[in-house]
Amino acid sequence: MPKTRLEAFSDGVIAIIITIMVLELKAPHSADPAALRPLLSAFLSYLLSFVYIAIYWNNHHHLLHAAKRITGGIMWANLHLLFWLSLVPFVTSWLDESGGPWPTVLYGAVLLMAAVAYFILQGRIVASQGRDSKLAVAIGRDWKGKLSLACYAAACGLAFIHPLISDALYVFVAVLWLVPDRRIEPLAQSDA
Repeated sequence: MPKTRLEAFSDGVIAIIITIMVLELKAPHSADPAALRPLLSAFLSYLLSFVYIAIYWNNHHHLLHAAKRITGGIMWANLHLLFWLSLVPFVTSWLDESGGPWPTVLYGAVLLMAAVAYFILQGRIVASQGRDSKLAVAIGRDWKGKLSLACYAAACGLAFIHPLISDALYVFVAVLWLVPDRRIEPLAQSDA
């Protein structure tokens, strides 16, 4: 299967995810700017989730661009990632509507599972290209990926102490990944 078909499908799903998230933002019924104040929490939840989806889209683009071929295992791993990303609008909405430890835990669990799914996708692509491939060497030990998994797991537990601690960890991981993965980006560009 050509990479372009998998990329186009993934791009479409991610675009739908972002659209669903923005539709959850409800405009106030007043023209007074003060009416926006109660929406600040919803906007911040949306912003964090948008950043996460954007990070996944960006890194997914570079990862697939560095892939030489697409196998059945890669397609299933990609669908696994898209499944977890498709839950982001739901957990974002619940986090904003309810607050408290359980919505914060579920938000973190979805982020954790999306990170695991990305790790699996990355592994399937490396396996298809070989352990000595340029991509495998570029990924290396993947300290950012492993640190992210640890932060998500810790945030899920810390939500019961105080949800803001978890929120800070989610923001930390997002900031960690804001810059595209410099290990893979040059590799994807050289193969273009």
